[in-house]
Amino acid sequence: MGADGVSLETLMTRAIALGEDVRRRSAPNPWVGCVLMRDGTIVGEGASGAPGGPHAEVTAMAAAGDRARGATAVLTLEPCAHIGRTGPCADALVEAGISRVVAALEDPDPRVAGRGFDRLRSGGVDVVTGTGAADAARSLAPYLHHRRTGRSFCLAKIAMSIDGRAAAADSTSKWITGSSARADAQELRADSQAIVVGAGTALADRPRLTIRSEVTPPPTRPPMRVLLDGRGRVPAAGPLFDTRDASTMVLTADGATPRVVDAWIAAGAKVEVLPRSSGGIALDAALEALGREGVLQAMFEGGPTVLGALLGAQLVDRMVIYVAPMVLGEQGLAALSGWSPSTLTGAPRWTLTRTSTLGDDVRLDYETRR
Repeated sequence: MGADGVSLETLMTRAIALGEDVRRRSAPNPWVGCVLMRDGTIVGEGASGAPGGPHAEVTAMAAAGDRARGATAVLTLEPCAHIGRTGPCADALVEAGISRVVAALEDPDPRVAGRGFDRLRSGGVDVVTGTGAADAARSLAPYLHHRRTGRSFCLAKIAMSIDGRAAAADSTSKWITGSSARADAQELRADSQAIVVGAGTALADRPRLTIRSEVTPPPTRPPMRVLLDGRGRVPAAGPLFDTRDASTMVLTADGATPRVVDAWIAAGAKVEVLPRSSGGIALDAALEALGREGVLQAMFEGGPTVLGALLGAQLVDRMVIYVAPMVLGEQGLAALSGWSPSTLTGAPRWTLTRTSTLGDDVRLDYETRR
């Protein structure tokens, strides 16, 4: 049990919710929630500010004032122990007289990685870890993945017909899903720091890749638009290169036409040249490049070849599939292409974590089992 009969699980659930409320403003920092309990009463709450702003613990202690002394602090993530744009939260907790810290997870950031817990214990604070770890890990999955691997967390979004087609035989794909599903996909965009498409999709759809509907809350800054174009097929024109909407990055490969690369740069896009793979750009290198840009979650929206290559390379961490109530037939464009396992036993398996209906469409959420 927690403080005065309130379960630690209940307090952690609240802390996770506080973190989720601010995930769109805190990246590339984690969206942490903190609840302070003393004498059976919540005396302070806080969540991560924007980069450079106060951390969750500091905000909660400021709300509690003198009541923080002797309180239990329930945190979704280990407090930092290093000096960045703000001071070490572990030191602040000790100085405020917090008696116990209950943290769901250790922070894998090499600058922390247990040092925050060590600092608390050396300061006389009782430390409990692991409460609500599974739920906190699901909430913070993009951050944890980024800090452990250096790569962006890969979210694959797929919209398809019942028979697995992304477009009709004449290549039309607007709109397969209904308005509710499309609005829901905008929320996924808002949770991401980058939206990624391949050259084929950019040429066929001329996408803007912005958050078009009202999302609540809006992100502090719009996601970066990312184009994968290993051969320099996409001209530096159209909505994707209108940097008044959001920043644009092009990931290309050795051998791309210098004239096209120069045009991308002149249009205001950031361009990075990556290793080439048999199918085009090395996608693991693409995720590493986005990770260096501070992108915690990269949302891949197409096309079928890019999505198939990501799945084939086992780089997808989460899939969200919108299934529309239509059948497009064998001449329709497959939602995934360019890769298939040689045997049934070689097919990657996924864990279904959520199902929901959006009008006449169905949303399916999957997490990798690797």
